[in-house]
Amino acid sequence: MIWSCIVGPTAAGKSSLALQMAEARGLAIISADSRQIYRSFDVGTAKPTAAEQARVPHYGIDVVAPEVRYSAHAWATDAQEWAQRAEVAGTPPILVGGTGLYIRALVEPLAPVPTLDPDRRARLGAWLDQQPWSTLQQWCQRLDPVRAHLGRTQLLRAIETALLAGVRQSDSFVAPRSADHRTPTHPARYLVVDPGEVLSARIAGRVHAMVEAGFVGEVQALRERVPAEAPAWKASGYTVMREAIEGHRALNEAIERVIIETRQYAKRQRTWYRHQLPAAQVTWLDPLAPDALDRALVWLDSGRTHT
Repeated sequence: MIWSCIVGPTAAGKSSLALQMAEARGLAIISADSRQIYRSFDVGTAKPTAAEQARVPHYGIDVVAPEVRYSAHAWATDAQEWAQRAEVAGTPPILVGGTGLYIRALVEPLAPVPTLDPDRRARLGAWLDQQPWSTLQQWCQRLDPVRAHLGRTQLLRAIETALLAGVRQSDSFVAPRSADHRTPTHPARYLVVDPGEVLSARIAGRVHAMVEAGFVGEVQALRERVPAEAPAWKASGYTVMREAIEGHRALNEAIERVIIETRQYAKRQRTWYRHQLPAAQVTWLDPLAPDALDRALVWLDSGRTHT
């Protein structure tokens, strides 16, 4: 099986395009989004609505409770099961999402993930959570430089792994040269959806639309029942919005901060796609082009004829 993966930076329009593609071809969607796996974190993660999920079968949405730590390895394992279920149901799957690490964990062999002592990790995590992103980046540059360009959550995990397990997390993503790991377990092809320079404005528009759709109320309700240390709070924008609700930021300032952080995240995603995806398997698409859907379907159909 060759995975067809629709990826792209946040707010690029990949989910809307993929929904149309899946609906046109009778497919299911497996979400490769590290934020949408958490239950109840809906508005701020741009999770597919109930109506959208009714149009096309979705997997990888609302998988775990906010308090649960969920790894790329766990997602890759689950994704294989979801794919089997989708095939049995007569709706072959496509992967859709912006979390490159999830997709990489699926298509490339992984070394075993080290187990970290929970007490030591909690103490270290409490201190690291207080540090600015720039400090975390400097630490990661010394401990695991391959991962120093990533976002805050990935930096935290890399530092924890290096300090508590004595190994670099990046080594987990290098295929062992053994008889059992000679080739990727799941070959893949990629449609990278990116509208170009207008992405910055699209991100701002999306954040304001989230606020209008009830982002603040959602965060306020979650704050009352989800512990502050829950991993789900790491989703882009939630911590900043919670700070506004708690009186540490003005709401307008928080909204602007969410826009800035989202743009930074999109920049890191673009860097990852350029440097980590195999160029021979990548097709780039502007979702705003008049024939975008037609071109996307041609790409999709060409892959299905060779699986």
